[in-house]
Amino acid sequence: MKKVLEEELIYEILSVVEEIPEGTVASYGQIARLIGRDRNARLVGRVLSMAQFYGNYPCHRVVNHAGRTVPGWGQQRFLLEEEGVIFKDNGCVDMKKCQWDCE
Repeated sequence: MKKVLEEELIYEILSVVEEIPEGTVASYGQIARLIGRDRNARLVGRVLSMAQFYGNYPCHRVVNHAGRTVPGWGQQRFLLEEEGVIFKDNGCVDMKKCQWDCE
């Protein structure tokens, strides 16, 4: 039997994503920690993959812990660069310079 995500949890994750300031990024793990689910970074990614069904959220501001963008979503980098996010030569976001300092 497939587990169904509770809407309360979905909106809790999306409300954190909504708080990420323009020009900064957060990691999936960072968001998981902020909602008290330290080991659920993949859950955050799963919720973000269906965020379009719940409204308009700045999901492009979420990357993995190394600053890597979502594979197959070329527009993510463009959106981040438009906001002033800095990328390193390897194509990853410079997390030292651009990670959201929320904790």
